[in-house]
Amino acid sequence: MAALGLALSWRRDPDKTRAALTKARASLLMILSPLVTVILLVALVLTALPPSFLSRLVGAQSGFPGVLLASVAGSVTLIPGFAAFPMAKMLLDNGAGIVQVGVLVSTLMMVGVVTLPMERSIFGWKAAVSRNALAYGHSFLVGLALWMAFR
Repeated sequence: MAALGLALSWRRDPDKTRAALTKARASLLMILSPLVTVILLVALVLTALPPSFLSRLVGAQSGFPGVLLASVAGSVTLIPGFAAFPMAKMLLDNGAGIVQVGVLVSTLMMVGVVTLPMERSIFGWKAAVSRNALAYGHSFLVGLALWMAFR
């Protein structure tokens, strides 16, 4: 379907299509470097840590302490969404629990301890801290929903 859309676009206006392809290529190159970096780092960590250790930290049997560890790790880590989901799959494949990974990804996407100063400068302390606190709490609701769905 993408090829058909591209062909139709090219037929209608080759110059605009060429410009769109140039922008798409630039976007791909911009995304590719961080994605490969995150995947390589996660792969390196997963290679260095035995699955039994990962399971103890954030496996299904790690319980609430594993969920809490995942929430803190996700809150302080700055990983783009397009890299978070492949990372989550790799963690699940290596013994991490679904609830823990769900909370990790949720906090990765919604909580920004690293970006809090920038957010504060735009929205003010009260709004920035409130948004992050609500997002952090919401991540536990995501974990609870996953626990209820997969227990």
